[in-house]
Amino acid sequence: MTEAPAFPMTRRCPLDPPPELARLRADAPVTRVRLWDGSTPWLVTRYEDVRAMLRDPRVSADSDRPGYPHTTPGIAARRSRAKAFISQDDPEHAAGRRLLTGEFTIRRIETLRPRVQRIVDELVDDLLAGPKPADLVETLALPVPSLVICELLGVPYADRTFFHRVSKTLVSRDATPEQSVEALEELLAYLGDLVDKKAADPGDDVFSRLAVEHYRTGKMTRREIASMGQLLLVAGHETTANMIALGTVALLEHPDQLAELRDGDPGLVSTAVEELLRYLTIVHFGRRRVATEDLEVGGQLVREGEGLILASDAANRDERVFADPDRLDLHRKGRNHVAFGFGVHQCLGQSLARLELQVVYGTLYRRIPTLALAVPVEQLPFKHDMVVYGLHELPVTW
Repeated sequence: MTEAPAFPMTRRCPLDPPPELARLRADAPVTRVRLWDGSTPWLVTRYEDVRAMLRDPRVSADSDRPGYPHTTPGIAARRSRAKAFISQDDPEHAAGRRLLTGEFTIRRIETLRPRVQRIVDELVDDLLAGPKPADLVETLALPVPSLVICELLGVPYADRTFFHRVSKTLVSRDATPEQSVEALEELLAYLGDLVDKKAADPGDDVFSRLAVEHYRTGKMTRREIASMGQLLLVAGHETTANMIALGTVALLEHPDQLAELRDGDPGLVSTAVEELLRYLTIVHFGRRRVATEDLEVGGQLVREGEGLILASDAANRDERVFADPDRLDLHRKGRNHVAFGFGVHQCLGQSLARLELQVVYGTLYRRIPTLALAVPVEQLPFKHDMVVYGLHELPVTW
């Protein structure tokens, strides 16, 4: 019997998924792969199969279940200490998500657009006034979502050096279990103190509302709210920051597409955001699940207790759904991508991410039309070592 290939696989081009995924999608769309701990879950690579598993009630997101395919030793260790609702099944998942749904409705998020626009404009002002080359990650990509999520949650932006540091450990592929747990506990302690402060002196923010409505009343513990907060804080800045930087590289590498975005119809921006989300798919280690009973996917029998890795990046390049999927096409009507997942566990903050990306992509290239990479793309430090793909630095000039 052929040995299961190791997962995750190696990229050849930094803007494309590993080419092995395309071969598997064509020839073995549901196949065993080997993880860091020697386990061999099923890798699912076709779009329809990925969506089917993400909405199947027989497929669990509960990271405590035997057979769950943990992403790294560090993530496995910290999830045993504190689980957010995305790693739970209904009804616990639905209950946790319900507490936050009102904060992330499309209507509510849209009210933030003027503020996000001011943030982006001010940061671009500072970028233009500063030295060049400049690191676009530090000057724009990281500050935009960090400022927005801090204001939304009620986290002091002045503490960003701390939470950026611990976040890097939490999403690192190479962090040891000890390092991951230590970073988690540091962040939970910080956010727990913040819950106490908000309970005593609430403001107009998510943490204040959780502290008043659920901590003061005894419905939730300090640690439960802190655990929910660490998910929102880390996911709220890491993912969008990486999409801003990676999307900029993709556009600079496709100057004809960039010119259309910069000089064409402003209405193209929202379509471009969806295409870049599909094309880049920064959740590049797959969404992890485990079967709670025997089921069939893609003609393959998956037994109860066997793990599943649902490869969003492979699904978003499936030629059965997206014509010429390896081509970046900002006019593509591809909002049906699975970059934000699908089903009950799809990303709670997707409306916020879309808004931030629309404002950045609609502003940066118009205001700096000569924006260019300061080093060859081959020299850029891509985040192969992180569970969320992107760039550690992005030197640019103009």
